[in-house]
Amino acid sequence: MQNQQTERSTLKNSTKSQNWGLQLDMMPFHEFPAHDQVLGHLNEIIDKRELSAVFQPIVNLNDASVVGHEGFIRGPQDSVLHMPLALFDASRQYGILPVIEHLSRQVVLETFAGVDSPLKLFLNVSPESLTQSDGQTTATLSYIRRIGLNPRNIIIELTESSPSFDYNLLRNATEHYRGMGFEIAMDDLGEGFSSLRLWSELHPDYVKIDKHFIQNIDKDPVKLEFVRSIQQIAQSSGAKVIAEGIETEAQYSIIKDLKIAYGQGYFFAKPSPMPDFALSDQLREMIRKSRVRVFPNTAPFSRTKNNLNRLHEYIEPVAPDTSNDEVYTMFEGNPNLYSIPVVKAGVPVGLISRYSMIDGFARLYRRELYGRKSCDYFMDRQPLIVENEMRLHALSDLITNMEPHHLSNGFIVTDAGKYIGVGSGHALLREITRMQIDAARYSNPLTMLPGNVPINEHIDRLIEAGTNFIACYFDLDHFKPFNDVYGFRRGDEVIQLTGKLLSEEVDKDIDFVGHVGGDDFIVLFQSKDWQARCNRVLERIREAIPHFYDAKDQAQAGIETEDRLNNRVFYPYISLSVGAVKVLPLMYGSHHEISAAMVSAKKQAKLIAGNSIFIERRTPSSSP
Repeated sequence: MQNQQTERSTLKNSTKSQNWGLQLDMMPFHEFPAHDQVLGHLNEIIDKRELSAVFQPIVNLNDASVVGHEGFIRGPQDSVLHMPLALFDASRQYGILPVIEHLSRQVVLETFAGVDSPLKLFLNVSPESLTQSDGQTTATLSYIRRIGLNPRNIIIELTESSPSFDYNLLRNATEHYRGMGFEIAMDDLGEGFSSLRLWSELHPDYVKIDKHFIQNIDKDPVKLEFVRSIQQIAQSSGAKVIAEGIETEAQYSIIKDLKIAYGQGYFFAKPSPMPDFALSDQLREMIRKSRVRVFPNTAPFSRTKNNLNRLHEYIEPVAPDTSNDEVYTMFEGNPNLYSIPVVKAGVPVGLISRYSMIDGFARLYRRELYGRKSCDYFMDRQPLIVENEMRLHALSDLITNMEPHHLSNGFIVTDAGKYIGVGSGHALLREITRMQIDAARYSNPLTMLPGNVPINEHIDRLIEAGTNFIACYFDLDHFKPFNDVYGFRRGDEVIQLTGKLLSEEVDKDIDFVGHVGGDDFIVLFQSKDWQARCNRVLERIREAIPHFYDAKDQAQAGIETEDRLNNRVFYPYISLSVGAVKVLPLMYGSHHEISAAMVSAKKQAKLIAGNSIFIERRTPSSSP
């Protein structure tokens, strides 16, 4: 499906810079017909009202109903001024933008009134037009009343077209229109110059997320987190969110799962001269059957990119000619000060540690001899200096491969070579430990599959969506004795193979694979052929496992080793047990209940010799 083109009846793109050239259907200004022809064409458009309106539906993502339409403007059909970007660029060049904007709004309103729609109309208005005092806004209001439209069905959609606003004036204007019954929407959140401040200043009834953040949201964890944050802010502020530029079912599913209220885009409908009051039956059926998508893995993206921003603090540096007495006094006055940087012209040249200073002065007559001398006597002339953009794990590797005193002394942090702060080895170790614990909760470091937190979150999403799914617990049998005999490295290879096979046999868009830990995995199937997929995994495990055993153990199809009571016990090849639970709407209330049901089914599967599947067919109420 082609990308959705920019569709706005105001100069939101072309007015971002006063110096932009005329852009007519992406045509450079010097290639456009003579200026007098353009001006004549514009005047003809105004005189003959040669503008037309098209409408794109805004859809309630909960029930796929159409709640309103955004009105766009078009110039003459066979003209280079047909598209709004070209039309408004040219209007600005010739100083008639207010006239064209005013006429465009009238055409959109008039056309909408002509179809007698009971739905809402999103009417694009620039902040400059909204706050103007030349009477045109009053004329627009009079026109609205005269053609029989109700202001309560009209949403003034502010298109950000300037890097600066008179916020007080704009806030007063929006409150004035609210008092008349209009609602306020803010267009393209995240795209403009100051959209977050506009949001906080105006308290709009609707916010529209720019299509940039919707494109590939099903694959980009950064965009997912951005939209999730916007939704959380909107819930706190009482605003309704509209996601613009939805073009695929995958994007729609993610946006719906994030509890975004409304959507707009080519997935639903292209702009049309006649407003669509309902989606097609085919589209509604597709939306009704839309399944819960697997979110792109956000686990490590924010954690693996940690740099030193949170790790260092600014310590007032000293100059190289500062006396040792002065430095000693600084340490005495602050018992938490572990090191002091020495900086010359903004560039660090050394580091003085508390230990080296106090230990040096503790020796007989040392302070009397060196107290008034330059501090470079006790200074480490080769301190560890790192740039702020260095990753934490890279710094950790660097410190562990250097002399031990760097861990105790700390390190100097710079930005483009200039001193900005000091970090301690203790703080680094604390942060690395936190990241490891955090990562273990979100993704398993051995398989890089999602861990407990995202597993539970996905189960809760499925429950809340009322979706039928199969929750499967995969557990390796006889793994511990294998691990004891062959060692953890070969055991890790078996675990990694299991994770790989599970990932290869699922539908990555709708089936979720998680690694609880050790040799335990969770798969949440929405695929209708889930059992066939499980059987393929079992068959591939059966074929692959013998190759992990030595020849003597392959000959007997297993290993013989001692158990905890020192008895010789034979353990057959590693196998895979699968406990499956069919989950129907309202059957379970939380991931805790489903986890318990999966564990119970897994225990039943492990009672069956070899690779096996046990399907729990009892409902929770019928379970003993």
